[in-house]
Amino acid sequence: MSRTALIGTGVMGETLLAGLLHAGWAPTGIVGADRRESRRHELEGRYGVKTEEFAADAVAGADTVILVVKPQDVADLLPEIAANLAPGAVVVSLCAGVTTGQLEDGLPADTPVVRVMPNTPAQVSEGMAAVSAGAHASAVDLEKAVDIMEAVGKAIVVPERYQDAVTALSGSGPAYLFFVVEAMIDAGVGLGLPRDISTALVNQTMYGSAKLLVESERHPTLLREMVTSPAGTTAAALRHLEERSVKAAFMAAIEAARDRSEELGRRD
Repeated sequence: MSRTALIGTGVMGETLLAGLLHAGWAPTGIVGADRRESRRHELEGRYGVKTEEFAADAVAGADTVILVVKPQDVADLLPEIAANLAPGAVVVSLCAGVTTGQLEDGLPADTPVVRVMPNTPAQVSEGMAAVSAGAHASAVDLEKAVDIMEAVGKAIVVPERYQDAVTALSGSGPAYLFFVVEAMIDAGVGLGLPRDISTALVNQTMYGSAKLLVESERHPTLLREMVTSPAGTTAAALRHLEERSVKAAFMAAIEAARDRSEELGRRD
């Protein structure tokens, strides 16, 4: 029977655990690691999985190891798990900004490593993840990582050189949309709407627009033009945004996020 070790049981770790179980993975084949006894009891009671206090014990005998820890904790974690890592075990990392090379340097020689950039909509099974192979990862290893991430949304395979751009676009992307939603809700309140009504209007508008974009498979420009009547209210609003270079500001912001991701990836 295959065994998957989940190292890190915070929000994203638990999201992944719940998604895997919902997708039909057997709880007896998953073991989590968490130093907090109360958290281990909580996970065991809620999901029926086994847990360990130490990551080294969790990875023993596992053919897949999923790392969902803070990037700054990776350097200390790798020596802990390296000694107990089974030959051929695949390490799937969801640690933002940590390259496959950095992971490979801290693991036994020829360990297959797959790097993943997820995002927070995974919490509602609508995540978007980009998956990249390390030097020793095979097509089968990549497929395994894709299967894992598709338990909480969608996943695509990309060359690792794209990961900084992916981080800036989809990894940080939900924050940009929430920022726009926040501004729209505040604008509604400024126009005299009660906040609960403004929130309901904006939230459903954002949700419905995203669903229309995905399901219609139409280009966003076409969908925007369908809403924009000549000399109408939407045209007036869009002209205002264009005059203030909002599109250019968004593009510059995403480039700044990409640059920061590159900086974090160069850390010692």
